Amino acid sequence: MATDDTRPDSEASAEPNPTLSDTECEALHEVELGLEWVQRAQGCLLEFHHATGHGMDHLYRAEELLRATGHDEFADAIRTELLPHGVVDEERWSYDVLEDFQGTLLAETRSLERRVRRELADGERHVRERRQERKWKRRADERD
Repeated sequence: MATDDTRPDSEASAEPNPTLSDTECEALHEVELGLEWVQRAQGCLLEFHHATGHGMDHLYRAEELLRATGHDEFADAIRTELLPHGVVDEERWSYDVLEDFQGTLLAETRSLERRVRRELADGERHVRERRQERKWKRRADERD
């Protein structure tokens, strides 16, 4: 699920989409920010997935150690109750949650962002930021 990193044919130094209204520019910016935050959420889910896996690895090791020291009741609880248990319910593991998120909300948000950007800004990224950058540079030049 790669993002659309293509740039339009215009030069980076050209004025970004001068026909785009301020409100359209702001709407596009909000869609871009929405995608960025959903991508950050994916990072949190990846962290959750990895942390869960590491926790389970430690429990697996604890099972071995408990059994080796004669604490079969605790070892059996880890083996039968915790290790096979999903994170959301008894069946869904952390990778299931991550894959579902990537295949639904993340993919759909990326698709919408790409469509809005193409329709409103000819595919240009960060239009609002480019406008702000040019404004601040003009302002700095005026002071000289």
